[in-house]
Amino acid sequence: MSNRLIRETSPYLLAHAENPVDWYPWGEEAFFKARAEDKPIFLSIGYSTCHWCHVMARESFEDAKTAEILNRCFVPVKVDREERPDVDGVYMAACQTMTGSGGWPMSLFLTPDGKPFYAGTYFPKTAVYGLPAFSDLLKAIRDAWTNDRENLLRSADAITAALSPTDDPKAAPKEDLTKTALTELRRVFDATYGGFGPSPKFPSPHTLLFLLQQYEKTGDSQSLHMAEMTLERMYAGGLFDHIGGGFCRYSTDRRFLVPHFEKMLYDNALLILAYCKAYELTNDPFYRDTAEQTAAFLLREMRAENDGFYCAQDADSEGREGFYYLFTPTEIVAVLGMERGEAFNACFDITETGNFEGKNVPNLLKHPRTGERFEDEKKRLLAYRKRRAALKTDDKQLAFWNALTVAALCALYRVNGNPEYLRAAEQTMSFIRTCLMQGDTLFTSCRAERKGSRAFLDDHAGLALALLSLYDATLDTAYLDAAVKRTRIALEQFFDAEAGGFFFSGTENEPLLIRSKETYDGALPSGNSIMTCVLVRLSVLRPDDIPAGVRNKQLAFMKAQAASVPMGSAMFLFALSDEQDPPAKIVAVAAREERKSLPVLVPLGTNVIVSEATDEYPLVNGKSTYYVCSRHRCFPPVNDLTKEMLLR
Repeated sequence: MSNRLIRETSPYLLAHAENPVDWYPWGEEAFFKARAEDKPIFLSIGYSTCHWCHVMARESFEDAKTAEILNRCFVPVKVDREERPDVDGVYMAACQTMTGSGGWPMSLFLTPDGKPFYAGTYFPKTAVYGLPAFSDLLKAIRDAWTNDRENLLRSADAITAALSPTDDPKAAPKEDLTKTALTELRRVFDATYGGFGPSPKFPSPHTLLFLLQQYEKTGDSQSLHMAEMTLERMYAGGLFDHIGGGFCRYSTDRRFLVPHFEKMLYDNALLILAYCKAYELTNDPFYRDTAEQTAAFLLREMRAENDGFYCAQDADSEGREGFYYLFTPTEIVAVLGMERGEAFNACFDITETGNFEGKNVPNLLKHPRTGERFEDEKKRLLAYRKRRAALKTDDKQLAFWNALTVAALCALYRVNGNPEYLRAAEQTMSFIRTCLMQGDTLFTSCRAERKGSRAFLDDHAGLALALLSLYDATLDTAYLDAAVKRTRIALEQFFDAEAGGFFFSGTENEPLLIRSKETYDGALPSGNSIMTCVLVRLSVLRPDDIPAGVRNKQLAFMKAQAASVPMGSAMFLFALSDEQDPPAKIVAVAAREERKSLPVLVPLGTNVIVSEATDEYPLVNGKSTYYVCSRHRCFPPVNDLTKEMLLR
């Protein structure tokens, strides 16, 4: 028999619809039952491509004895964190408060009014790794709820109070946050293998964008070195799929060799942005080619017929993590023949002993930048690999992640001039407007022709960024107008006019236990950081449309928040740096047909304003004319714009 999740559209929730656990989706029905039957809620949060979510599902949620305890003593609620990032955000903060860490699957126990009193992540079927058996934990929570409820409720109240934001605004720090962040990044940089900190290593592309920006602005060679080495090692290792393109979620080891094999849309979109910026600054085709290979994967395997992009590909196939991606030397030779097969094995470190569970993750750590010699072989191996059991794809389509992909495709168009990327970006924006919007109302997701909940801050911020990226790529002022409109909507629904900062949930979203402001740039840059970027750019492109007081209040709020974690505020510091030292501004007085080539001539991030000829900005020599201002100084107007005159 199916449970209530059978009526949902999320692939993650549907995967649990046949569990013996009597799951409820997040909603009032579950909380009403908990109040009526005086039971605590067991809240399980995960996502469809999460390996350990699958493990806990197989061990516990598909187990009849465990399900019997859950159904009898609790009200079980299952949440897809990608569909409901607001619920995930609130209870992730609770989990981190109680345990000092977080992750997925996230397992929490709540009072019937939603207050958390116990939390953790994965719990095994039998006690191991110092973790209690999940069934034993359930029995202990049941007993405490029956016999020691007063202490549980007191704990729930204390945790909720700790989560509740204070109304007192923090003072802006006196130290230079950019310098502090750079100092921290240098301290944790892995000078041997690239990346930051110990394993597991995450790509953190917005950190790399910040480092590249600092090199661009100041000539800091160490920032460039940290970014380049990390970009090169991520590509060389198994984190990058050398057969099919695209990056996996993170590296389980220090060398970027063995990844956690799921592929996420947002990682790949943000990494395209980072590799494009590295190419622009270095003119090294390796970075452009890596961005193109990543985009090829997205367009081939993650794009739907409606021109939107899916969320993710699973790490598991045939019940084993990474099995889809692994090879033996014999397999390679059988596909490519003896001569080319042995050459491929030697280049990509395919050995008899293997580097992951007796098989091999192809990599170039021993032979960097040599993979281009095997393009035909990669195509043959890709065709061979496709005959394996297909990876599951989470075919939800998320507004925020699709918006980031629009920005990535625009950046790639601007560094290589291929109109196919611009066409794909515009088609994806059309998808957002058609499938994820109703009038001006934006929704966070869609699947099976059903829209999800009303959008959150990240969705609005991402859409504004995507519209600005399309304006940069086309100079079509309709995109700029739309970016201004989206920003105004975000200000109306999410901005705290008193203390500054944007709430994650807006006035049209479901009220939750707390109304938080998320500012940390983790796997994804926060909505507050992206909105700061948008406000800083619009203050140049459309200064009359966005009040300076709003921008200044947002900057002051974010400075105060970033003071405690400068290294974890890279996207905000990117915006702050552009506020303090603005990129070049160009007023282009050009014929419409001549404007089409301008976006690919100017650096990413340059502010271009299209104008008709006026007394202030006349045509010179009767030709298209460009007025360039940079570093608080303006230059004589020119008829021919070159990249050289815009580089710092």
